[in-house]
Amino acid sequence: MPLNWIKARYPFQSFLRTVIKAELPSPLSLRSFPNVVISATLDNLLAMTLKPDFGPNGCNFPPLPVIRSRAIELQVFTHRSFFARPTHIFEDHPDDLSPDNEKFEHLGDAVLGLSVTNLMMQMYPGLRVGPSTKIRALIVGNATLAEISLKYRLPDRLRLHPAQAITLRASTHIQADVLESFIGGLYHEQGLDAVKAWLDPLFKPYARAAYELVRRQHGLPALPTPAASPRSSPTGHADTNNLAPTHTVGHLALFNQHLQKSDRQVEWIYSDQNDLSENGESTEPEVMRGTKVTPVWYVKVLVDGEFYGKGRGNTKKAARNEAAKLGLEKMGIFVCANNQLSAK
Repeated sequence: MPLNWIKARYPFQSFLRTVIKAELPSPLSLRSFPNVVISATLDNLLAMTLKPDFGPNGCNFPPLPVIRSRAIELQVFTHRSFFARPTHIFEDHPDDLSPDNEKFEHLGDAVLGLSVTNLMMQMYPGLRVGPSTKIRALIVGNATLAEISLKYRLPDRLRLHPAQAITLRASTHIQADVLESFIGGLYHEQGLDAVKAWLDPLFKPYARAAYELVRRQHGLPALPTPAASPRSSPTGHADTNNLAPTHTVGHLALFNQHLQKSDRQVEWIYSDQNDLSENGESTEPEVMRGTKVTPVWYVKVLVDGEFYGKGRGNTKKAARNEAAKLGLEKMGIFVCANNQLSAK
């Protein structure tokens, strides 16, 4: 579906105002804020919209699966306003179950969360829970789901109360809800494998876009283009795989702990080459500069002005760990391979 068709039929500014209104506490309304505040909020929301890449002209956008059961399909596209049943009932009678799509929507919401979370774990196995939660919220948020729903023209297939049809069909929440209802109906009929076969290629571009957006929000640069390994580089770059071995990562915290207890002053001096001597004078540097993708950092640590050690690593922290290990040894504290302490 052309994006211009969506914009023409469902104005984006109107949609964003609906989002703001839905998130406001009940005593407030859009009239509670000056237009400049609303305009700034709209700009921020526009900046948060995802721009997934489905190839030229969206050629990789997956087709909508088919729900084979006519009864399930009919219920998936039946809004509760169509039958106008009371909403305060605790439970339907077994012989008179509600024919609207709310249960499928509820089921689809859970299936969607499971599918997207599993997809993110496959795509970004090292991603921590905090950033992952932000990324997932962008992917499964109403703005994204409504956009997908419009591309499939799902709102056009909704059965709505005639008096509310125009308003409900243009609602972002309703557009997102019908997509979740479709997911729930598909899962109910064909199981999780059929849902994943559709949702994985559908949400992968959204996941990449959300990942890049949240990564920028955390102040991190864009992911570098994969480069050749410097392991056997003929240009004299370092074999960075051998730098800052993982068994030294605990030395820095222990080193700082002992210095804080004794109230001593510590100074870290960094360099991009190994020209750090004990007396602070420059020496002939070693040719181990690394690359732009995998830099090599050198650091020297001084305690109360006295040289205590130096180290190197792919990050400043890794280099400090190496120097801290030597500093601990100078203080008579030795960490064994099993992380036990010994003193001399």
